Amino acid sequence: MSSRTPDNGRESPRGPEGIWHPAHEWLEDDELDPDYHPALEPSQDDGAWEDDTLNDQQMRSEGASGYNHINLENIQIELTADDSESEDTGNLNEGRTRIPASRLFELLASSGLQHILQANGWPSAMEEEQDQMEDEEDDFVGDDDFLPMFRNRLRARRSAETLKLPPVPNPEGKKLMSEGHFGTDQFYVDRLRQRKKSLATSLMWRELGIDTDGVQKRANQSISQGLIPSSIADMIIHYDTRSYSGQFSDDGNFFFCCAQDFKVRMYDTSNPYDWKYYKTVDYPFGQWTITDATLSPDNRFLVYSSIRSQAYMASTDPEDDSDPTVLDFSAPPGRRSRRSWGSSHFGIWSLRFSGDGREVVAGTSEDSVIVYDLETRQPVLNLRDRHQHHVNAVCYGDTSSPHILYSGSDDTTIRVWDRRSMGDGREAGAFMGHTEGLTYVDSKGDGRYVLSNSKDQTMKLWDLRKMMTTADIENIDPVDYTTGFDYRFEQYPDQFRRNAKNDCSVVTYRGHRVLKTLIRCHFSPPGSTNSRYVYSGSEDGKVYVYNLDATLAGTIDVGQATLNSRPRDPDAYATAYEMSGEMLWRTCVRDASWHPSAPMLAATSWNGWGLSTGTCTVHSWNAGATKDEGDPPLGKSYDDRLRYIPEFNRFHENAVNARPRRPLRSRPVRRWADEEAEDTIW
Repeated sequence: MSSRTPDNGRESPRGPEGIWHPAHEWLEDDELDPDYHPALEPSQDDGAWEDDTLNDQQMRSEGASGYNHINLENIQIELTADDSESEDTGNLNEGRTRIPASRLFELLASSGLQHILQANGWPSAMEEEQDQMEDEEDDFVGDDDFLPMFRNRLRARRSAETLKLPPVPNPEGKKLMSEGHFGTDQFYVDRLRQRKKSLATSLMWRELGIDTDGVQKRANQSISQGLIPSSIADMIIHYDTRSYSGQFSDDGNFFFCCAQDFKVRMYDTSNPYDWKYYKTVDYPFGQWTITDATLSPDNRFLVYSSIRSQAYMASTDPEDDSDPTVLDFSAPPGRRSRRSWGSSHFGIWSLRFSGDGREVVAGTSEDSVIVYDLETRQPVLNLRDRHQHHVNAVCYGDTSSPHILYSGSDDTTIRVWDRRSMGDGREAGAFMGHTEGLTYVDSKGDGRYVLSNSKDQTMKLWDLRKMMTTADIENIDPVDYTTGFDYRFEQYPDQFRRNAKNDCSVVTYRGHRVLKTLIRCHFSPPGSTNSRYVYSGSEDGKVYVYNLDATLAGTIDVGQATLNSRPRDPDAYATAYEMSGEMLWRTCVRDASWHPSAPMLAATSWNGWGLSTGTCTVHSWNAGATKDEGDPPLGKSYDDRLRYIPEFNRFHENAVNARPRRPLRSRPVRRWADEEAEDTIW
């Protein structure tokens, strides 16, 4: 470390031993030299900095020995190669300590030093790896199919730009909240005081009934929309395989859960606080898992799929033991398949019933959207060659009309299809703004607002009036901003994140993690929350509930609620997702469903030792209570048929009681007798 001395002979901001300190940045006698500014005053050592023609590549090629200056605004650190005289960091000179460069690096630590060096042009290990990949790529310029994933990463690094995150709270989201499109204005009743009424006060006014009908209605809506379920689980339903999805019916009387053992369990939730087992249906000869399921509007039929071109439709009547009906989505439109298995070998990722219950729309691994007619038992529409990758999510835009369809794909786009104008087979428009593939798409049901989850770790709200036209998207490459990372096993590379120039979304939500699987998001129901929130599962074991303005309204910690809720299975290593040596308890919330009329949420998760098993946890609003005074107690474990599991609950109680407690003393106390004994022995 060397000291700098200005040309005017004034004392350097560094001390006599070359140690920089912010107290030396401004002189005590400023009145003697009012024009002096440490950031503008030249230095005798600035000659090496006069040549600004060095480009970034030259700086990187010099390595650590050639590029040995780091400039941090008013701070300039010079790394000298000869540091032999200052190896002893404990030598004192006139009350000051000289710190060598090696000691400075230890103080900065590896992570902090890495950020400082990268911010000033120093190549990181990943950049050096990318440079090596780029050199290797040049040797294979004739092969168009070689390393497409690495080309995406290199493209993202070459065109680096300043990342501008949307503001939080989002102005557009605040406007939607104040206009009444999503819930009641929380300050409406007491606008003069700008103070939200407490729950007790709102309940008292409702019981007295002294307000007008309009005021009472707003008050009742404001009461329900503030009741967010807590992290404490009412009950934990365990499955021996990972759970993939679970949803309440539109009326809240029915709940189903799909698991990796190719079974769909159904429960009677007409009393949301007293569930009853209903029925189980199977998917014969499925592949990997049941990918999705959808319930008919009248709750009579359930359609479920796997990574195959056939779906099954089963009756929800527990007295009906008939075999499920095969729905072959691989047959050409207008023709019924005469075989039990279709000719195409694609998988179905997503299914949705239409509002009238006559059709089912599916998104496939063949980059297509297929509409199946249940009355004729044949596909009536096959939309192909528009998406460039798998269609992971589909839904209808309006619950009362089957004409508008939404499809979300791994090509980062949401296509909007209007079946009334499909003469050329093209979409009516698209939503663009995500930089990675989509995992889920949900419609508010009003034909206007759409919600999407993406592997770029964001959730976005869209307005149909702001979609891009077909002409606008023809000359845009939707995968231009992708990084090519594998969300199943890798962390998202934030250093490669870029702003999508054609982002037409209304609000962007950040904070949750979309990794390992196709994690889902939803609008909160109008009955129990007045459509006030949007929420999503997350890889970190939580359910994130957001206000419309992108602020966080609350979280439901499923991982903490279920920690050590079942003993370790000796066969867990055979089915574990995370093959770490310790096989720790992990939780990944894949789906969540808010009850339409009660302040209750059911979370479906990969949950267990090494993510080898699954759970469905039920969470209700409890007014912030930390202790359970009811009977039966909350948080108990049940099997897939809601039978109490004593061994699971005993293991959980023992694990809670066995958690290490803070010792009374921070260190053991030695007795004088022990020291005397040591002196005697030695």
